[in-house]
This record gives sequence, C-alpha cells and structure tokens, in this order.
Amino acid sequence: MNKQEMLDKAYKQGFAGERNVRGCAQCTLAGVQDALNIRNDFVYKAASGLAGGAGECIDGICGGYSGGIMAMSLFFGRTREEEASTKGREDKYVSFRMAAALHDRYMEKYGTVICSGIHKKIYGRAFDLRDGARWATELILNEIEERGQKLEDFEDLIYTKT
Repeated sequence: MNKQEMLDKAYKQGFAGERNVRGCAQCTLAGVQDALNIRNDFVYKAASGLAGGAGECIDGICGGYSGGIMAMSLFFGRTREEEASTKGREDKYVSFRMAAALHDRYMEKYGTVICSGIHKKIYGRAFDLRDGARWATELILNEIEERGQKLEDFEDLIYTKT
C-alpha cells in the first residue's frame, strides 16, 4: 500500500469503527493500526476510557485527539528504560512535537480539542473521528519518512494474540 492508500484506509477505518463500535480514542487507534498494518491490543485496551472526552464526560480532550497522540507516541515516544537518557529526552520531544502538530490541525479545523466543542462544531453532538485517524497516520508516516525509516522498522509494535 502506498502512503495515500494508508491515509485513506485510516480515514475509512476510523469512521467505520466510530459508526459501528463507538469510542473515539479506540477507533482512532484501530484506524491507525489497521492502516499501518500493525496491531497492539494492549494499547487499544488502554484507550478504553478516553471516549467522549474521557469517561463520556465531554468536557475533556477529544478521544480522536488523545487516541491519535497514543498512536504517534507508540511509534516515537520514550520507553521507561530510556526516559533519563539522551535518546529518551529526544524521543519525548519528538512525541511532543507530533502531539502539538495534531493539536494545531484540530484547532485549525474545529477551533478546539475539547470533545464538547468538537461535537458542537460538527453535528451538534457527534464527532466524526475519521480525520483524527487520518491525521495521526499522516504524522506518523511523515516522521518515518523524515527519519529515513520504513514502517517495517517498527515490527516490534505488532502484537499477535494467539
């Protein structure tokens, strides 16, 4: 699959997940994972409570936004072993930069990253998370390209439950 096909798949999977399953953070993560042909059910599970601004309270950050940050940080965040090292600090700031880029896209399109504000902006109550999955996938692919890496370099992210 080329980059455009991966972005389109993330968009479609994010939308289908939200329509059929609900839970913006998990649907965004699933859209990113499916588009990039990876799977990590532990990360997906960890996003369970982030829907609807967290716990469906709608006054927190959008689940599509938080799920997108989780997906990007899965690729470029720091590990516990590296957190105090130079590499750990560098990785932390890469994840900060990517989260800020996703934030800026949400602000440009919706004027907020808060769930309820996005609901009002789009439909009056429902958030279309397709863009969150697509944008997070695009930022991941861009970072991989800029680093001269390939998606295959991240095969350790794949978790296959047997």
